[in-house]
Amino acid sequence: MKPVKMKIRIPLMRCRNRKLRVVLTAAALSLILSSAAVAQQRFSKTYPARKKISIHLSNWSGPITVEGWQKEQIKITADKEDSTARITPQISDDGLEIDVARDNQGRGDVGNINFKIFVPYESSVDIETRIGDLTVNNVQGSMVRAHVSSEGNISLTQIRSPLVMAGNVTGDILFDGELLSEGVYSLQTTGGNINIRIPENSAFRLVASAPMTQDITLGPFATSGLNFISGRRKVVGNVGNGKASLSVTNQRGSISFIRR
Repeated sequence: MKPVKMKIRIPLMRCRNRKLRVVLTAAALSLILSSAAVAQQRFSKTYPARKKISIHLSNWSGPITVEGWQKEQIKITADKEDSTARITPQISDDGLEIDVARDNQGRGDVGNINFKIFVPYESSVDIETRIGDLTVNNVQGSMVRAHVSSEGNISLTQIRSPLVMAGNVTGDILFDGELLSEGVYSLQTTGGNINIRIPENSAFRLVASAPMTQDITLGPFATSGLNFISGRRKVVGNVGNGKASLSVTNQRGSISFIRR
């Protein structure tokens, strides 16, 4: 008697469900791994802060944005190109310090780190990077300094500070704010455009120089008693009582005043 061969059939629906479970499991695992990778590449911290503090941030490469807000907190978000790049903020009663080069000493290039920081309105801000755009908006502390040692634009908007310094090698500079009595303001670039947007009733002592282009546009201050000298390469003089000091230098670009 020949043995009977038995055929076992798995229902089609069960087979399909098994394949579906495998696909869903793989998708879930991929999502978990992807979320972990994103978490490793983003640094996010919030710290309590007084109304008047100082922020110092020195980056190697990547944009920095600082925004003033009404909370008595500092919120830092940093997106890292290299997930292993270290960010170790130093917090004190006086404020916050971040130094990317110090934190990653001996590790070589750690790629771009893109910072966005929220600070109390009355904070002083001191930020710098080698390559990348710098933006400061809506702050009124005792100082605002933004410096790009190589290439990047600088945008300072809604600024009300007695000491403002902005400088880069290649890139535009925008200053939009008020010139306070006895305040000191310095804007310098080698190549780019400098735009200055201030109220028409501003009072300041101006020294502006565009030695290679002679491209200085005084806008609303054209009839205020400022004088072109050195073959229109330079403008000097007082507007109003001249209580604030404004120094602007652009080696190979334009200088323009715009009504605020």
